Amino acid sequence: MFKSSRWWLIKNVSKLLTSGMHRVEFADFWMGDQFCSLVFTLSNLYFVGCVYATGIDDTWRHCTSNPGPRWGVAFLLASLPLLVRLVQSVKRWVDSRLITHLINGGKYGAGIIQYLFYFLWREQGGKRGPIFVVWCVFATNYSLYAGAWDLLMDWSLLRPHAPYPFLRPSLLYTNHIPFYYFAIITNILIRFIWVLYIPEDGPDFIIRTFIAGMLEALRRWQWNFLRLENEHLGNIDQYRVTREVPLPYSYDEPSHDSDGDDEDDANDRMSTSSRSWKRARGGSGSDRTAAEPDA
Repeated sequence: MFKSSRWWLIKNVSKLLTSGMHRVEFADFWMGDQFCSLVFTLSNLYFVGCVYATGIDDTWRHCTSNPGPRWGVAFLLASLPLLVRLVQSVKRWVDSRLITHLINGGKYGAGIIQYLFYFLWREQGGKRGPIFVVWCVFATNYSLYAGAWDLLMDWSLLRPHAPYPFLRPSLLYTNHIPFYYFAIITNILIRFIWVLYIPEDGPDFIIRTFIAGMLEALRRWQWNFLRLENEHLGNIDQYRVTREVPLPYSYDEPSHDSDGDDEDDANDRMSTSSRSWKRARGGSGSDRTAAEPDA
């Protein structure tokens, strides 16, 4: 990346660590959303450091948190982006008093609770029991919450009376309409990717988490296209960015089929107005001349 791009990245990532202390702009919460899709990567930072320090041998699984006494470290690292977005949402509510920001913050709070019970369940070895049931309940709640927010708020889809069913009146990717429907379906499916952890038989659990992490990264990739499109259309509606400035009057350009009569009429009106202006100017001058002797 260019130096300016690297500096922009460092500056915006560092601002995430000071969320709540400054005004939240689009780049701030957009960057926070990107890290919310890196839960797999962040939760494994401790694993990477532990394996690097102790070496890879037959006991390398003691560095993992599934199961193990170190689940708390992985939970804190995984929930950090959600906590940042929760703080940003509260800060935006404090600045604007819009209740939608608190509702959005509730989504991230539900995600933190979901990950808490997930790591508790894994700490117990992935056994079926009360913790497993509670985790499934909160995971379902978070998936429905986040999926509905993606479609209704972040993408502004599912609008009534749209030219294309289940989309919105204004679209930028008009040459790729099937992409919208593909994104809707895959976004909801990947929001429920946690069901991949439920079967007791199948691939190793670490492989499952890797697959889930990759699919979430791909979901966020397509999410960005529609989120930025929605933001751009919102800026156009509020005239924060526009290609045209509406005039306070209607302006009709002369037709190419005109035979020239309109132009002659305009010239006649101009010459008439000019003569009237000259007469008024001359009359006012004679009035001034006649009034001067009385002075």
